[in-house]
Amino acid sequence: MKSTCFHKRLTCGFKATSSQLSNQHQRPTGESVWSLKRMIKFVLMVNRQGQTRLSRYYQPVELNRRAALEADVVRCCLSRRKEQCSFVEYKDFKLVYRQYAALYIVVAVTDAENELSVFELVHNFVEVLDKYFSRVSELDIMFNLDRVHVILDEMIQNGHIVETNRSRILAPLTALDKMADS
Repeated sequence: MKSTCFHKRLTCGFKATSSQLSNQHQRPTGESVWSLKRMIKFVLMVNRQGQTRLSRYYQPVELNRRAALEADVVRCCLSRRKEQCSFVEYKDFKLVYRQYAALYIVVAVTDAENELSVFELVHNFVEVLDKYFSRVSELDIMFNLDRVHVILDEMIQNGHIVETNRSRILAPLTALDKMADS
């Protein structure tokens, strides 16, 4: 009696030889399967007038479609009242947004992504910006867009959250600032 799963062989008392293991097809682990399904599609930062201040896409979207997509997403989020939920079903994905003063940060995620973790990611992103700019404003973002992109890239890569520690996120910018000062 042969089991096709290595785990079943060990739990059922069967011993697997190296030739049997090499002949089996490699199946992805549970975590890698989930990481393929959970993903951030894009991040937008817009003001109350609907002007985009920052956009970062993690899945390909044609340039001529981006403007229409952003306008529709912004219209959807800005039209909601403060009492309403910050999670919105939109087409084939979800929007998670948060308002800070005059700025809205909108993150589009797949259906399998945890909305609360993305909600906290947005808050962490704003806290990192606050720490770097000491009370960040819309003007800080507009005039230091390259630095804001560095912060966002340290936190999210290929649509996946890779870092949340503030000091590690700011380390590259701190090094750049020290090089610029000397």
